[in-house]
Amino acid sequence: MYAYFLRPFLSAIVAVLIVSGAAPAKAQPSASQFIAELGQQAIVILQSTSGSLEQREQQFRQVLAQNFDVPFIGRFVLGQSWRRATPDQQADYLALFEDFLVLTYSRRLGGYAGERLAVVGERAAGERDTVVRTLIDRAGGPPIDADWRVRATEAGFKIIDVEVAGVSMALTQRSEFASVVTRNGVNGLIEVLRARASKLSATATRS
Repeated sequence: MYAYFLRPFLSAIVAVLIVSGAAPAKAQPSASQFIAELGQQAIVILQSTSGSLEQREQQFRQVLAQNFDVPFIGRFVLGQSWRRATPDQQADYLALFEDFLVLTYSRRLGGYAGERLAVVGERAAGERDTVVRTLIDRAGGPPIDADWRVRATEAGFKIIDVEVAGVSMALTQRSEFASVVTRNGVNGLIEVLRARASKLSATATRS
């Protein structure tokens, strides 16, 4: 169920995490610099051959939490069902949603070679958001257009969506989640995420 919308998103996120040649940090970086510098924060994780998988996952979780507005994305993709969910369901869902993202992404660490991302421009999108336009150059295929929607928050810039070839990953995931909720309710989605996270964790342990 998740493969369709995760594959391009994973390609885009890992590409931005391995971008090289980011500009030096400034007191007030632009959204474009934020995207570039994100690569410098994560490149050590991606190139590291030391430490356990659990340690790398924890490092990746920190990068994810620092640079993505995971609670906002999680609420958005659940849609109207977020308001109908109980506080316990909301808490369980957000915890599993973050685990699902971390485990999915961490499995791909070290699985990419040759991808490079270039920032080619940015544009304002509302009062708080900036869309950073990038081009991902791949050794095994044509370049990919990826636009990163970055929001200015009190805690600094946060990524809230990625569009790959014009397709919003948050909207795609929202549609997938809505299908599950329609069939099985919020608890059904929670169990799907729990099972998926458990499967990914077990697979990683055997690797």
